[in-house]
Amino acid sequence: MTILSVNVNKIALLRNSRGRNFPDVLYFVRRLIGLGVKGITVHPRQDERHVTRQDVVDITALLREFPGVEFNIEGYPSPEFMALIARVKPAQCTLVPDAPDQLTSDHGWDVRTNAALLREVLGELRALGVRSSLFLDPSVEAVEEVLEVAPDRIELYTEAYARAFGTAEESAVFESYRAAARRASELGIGLNAGHDLDLHNLARFLQIPGILEVSIGHALVVESLEQGIDNVVRQYLAITNAADGE
Repeated sequence: MTILSVNVNKIALLRNSRGRNFPDVLYFVRRLIGLGVKGITVHPRQDERHVTRQDVVDITALLREFPGVEFNIEGYPSPEFMALIARVKPAQCTLVPDAPDQLTSDHGWDVRTNAALLREVLGELRALGVRSSLFLDPSVEAVEEVLEVAPDRIELYTEAYARAFGTAEESAVFESYRAAARRASELGIGLNAGHDLDLHNLARFLQIPGILEVSIGHALVVESLEQGIDNVVRQYLAITNAADGE
């Protein structure tokens, strides 16, 4: 089974657009957990345009009531970000190579170029007892370079798959993900995935064995506007529960 981790950034973005606590992020975290979701993801950015540092602290406190639910915090490993991680100690920290003003994540790590930084930060995460994951493009070469810095997991950046889904390029792109996933498995590296996965393309992607977790936020929120959050989350859970994430 693959864990569904719901990214609540877009709920926070909607709240911030009105300047008051509506919608309430914590209410929706509770609601998601009530529906059976076993993971919550956030990506706090320096400008706090959606999830804030206080949200991270508040979600951490809330999740103490639900020991079976994992908290995954994504972000660029700036000193401020790492201080936040040290304060709340989530189950998982996913390192993403984002610039401070970047609209959204759009590429994986160049591990070789950033090896010194990644070794240092991954060492800090190990010392904190926080599972680590690196946001990575889907190539065998990129996966092999990860051995230099030894994260616990990688998160395959799935936008290329989402763009190719339903087109003539789908099979070739899918095979690039399958090959990267296979190599990670051979090397003993855990596998997560995320970015632009949705109700239409997720089941096909999870034909790749060994995906432990998928992080989905933007699409889930949009689909919930159309179909209702309870209906959408149940559909995602049916897909992930049917997948072989072992």
